[in-house]
Amino acid sequence: MTPPALPELPVTRLVVWRHGRTEWNAAGRFQGQLDPPLDDVGRAQAAQAAPHLVAAGLAGRSTAVISSDLVRAVETARALTALLDVPLRQDARLREHGMGAWEGLTREEVAERYPGQYADWMAGRPVRGRGGEDHVAVADRVLAALVELPPVDVAVVVTHGGTSGRLLELLLELGPDHRRVFGPLGNCAWSELARQSGRWRLVRHNSSAGPLPEGLSVPPAERLRADRAPGVGAADGGNRPAQDADAVG
Repeated sequence: MTPPALPELPVTRLVVWRHGRTEWNAAGRFQGQLDPPLDDVGRAQAAQAAPHLVAAGLAGRSTAVISSDLVRAVETARALTALLDVPLRQDARLREHGMGAWEGLTREEVAERYPGQYADWMAGRPVRGRGGEDHVAVADRVLAALVELPPVDVAVVVTHGGTSGRLLELLLELGPDHRRVFGPLGNCAWSELARQSGRWRLVRHNSSAGPLPEGLSVPPAERLRADRAPGVGAADGGNRPAQDADAVG
């Protein structure tokens, strides 16, 4: 069965930017739609990444910045709008994938309390019984927000690990059998998509500004655990937290 055609968006280029690190990211705790703020590392990541985003193609172009209304995304987005001198649009439809009963728990706690659900999640299968949202619902609400974007050259969408994954899958027309073809965005990493010949093309994925200055980078022991975590890579220059629960939706 052929999926329905995507509606036309008022932009032809999208930058999907994940928020900076929070203490819950560092602890491997599922945030979902709960609202912890950035930690010191996350704020430094946002401040470091924003000029890179401008230099990578925002300068001289009309740009809209739209963010999830959760504080970790808003704090990240404001680092960019301050440089671009554009207003920040906030939209609850860009919130993280709702995780139901898992929100506030660490990976280890979920694995202990809900082993069957956790096994399904790790395998990329639908997770039944935890509550929250399914993948289609997340993708639909994000798309509804993007349809209302202003007609600009580039839109920067500041969102979350799971939600960014659902958006990429939707725009690239990846079915359920191809979920997790792309690795998750690290904290403060971004992907860029362009509309070409009637379809969306992934131009770059999981780009980052590189390691933070000395004194704010993730400790070596934590970085080693991150490299070994399932579904977590090292494309962000070693600043991704250990067992970052929300990175894989």
